[in-house]
Amino acid sequence: MNQEPFKPINIREVFRKKNPKLAGKLPGFVYRYINRIMHIEEINEILAKHGNEKGIEFANSMVKHFNVQQTLIGVENIPTTGSYIFVSNHPLGGFDSLLILSNLDRILGNVVTLVNDILMNIPQLHPIFVPLNKHGSHSKEVAKKIHEVYSSDKQILIFPSGFASRRIKGQIQDYEWKKHFIVKSVEYQRDVIPIHVSGRNSSFFYRLASFRTFFGMKWNLEMFYLADETFGHKNQKFTITFGKPIPYTHFDKSKTPDQWAVEVRDLVYKLPLQS
Repeated sequence: MNQEPFKPINIREVFRKKNPKLAGKLPGFVYRYINRIMHIEEINEILAKHGNEKGIEFANSMVKHFNVQQTLIGVENIPTTGSYIFVSNHPLGGFDSLLILSNLDRILGNVVTLVNDILMNIPQLHPIFVPLNKHGSHSKEVAKKIHEVYSSDKQILIFPSGFASRRIKGQIQDYEWKKHFIVKSVEYQRDVIPIHVSGRNSSFFYRLASFRTFFGMKWNLEMFYLADETFGHKNQKFTITFGKPIPYTHFDKSKTPDQWAVEVRDLVYKLPLQS
């Protein structure tokens, strides 16, 4: 099969296509800053080497490129058969998903993760990304795709908060977990396996988030720096802790789906203390 020729990312060209008028007004130092903060040069190096890889192969290459040390705890809690919903905290906001997917593929295989549809702009990861957003003209297509995935034998990874962790009440932790995984666990009779991932982003990331929140800014300014945060995880150590499966029958009518989501979130943050 012929490989597509590699075309490096050019920030000036991206701006020129999106907004030609703005692109012409931006001074050179702005482009240089964006290139630096988004690590465009290194991203282009990665794409030149691995750009034709797809799905879990590309995810594995990314994990290898970052040269991290991983400690896995509780792997014996993962059954060797069956299809599950894996739910995790989201301390890193991106790289943690690649770490978990890479390990789950090695343990069980056939993994996917539900993501914000903006991440579908990474074509190499299309085979293992399922867009979760249900708004807009493609909402029916998205709902159909989600149904197909839950009805399949794929292993499904979800970050129920939907956002990278922030500093809340002095602790690095997720926002409120959404009930989606509880509802789908019951609907599709999939047991839930909780996961805790260690790690954090920089203090700058959390200070910027607090600054934005304090001034009531709706745009997640700190997310602009997430690529920089991601590359800051190179050569670090991470611990991934797997809990025991929670039967879908556990999520009965004694609590609302939202309340069950809170309970599972609390359980996830207790996992490192139990290992």
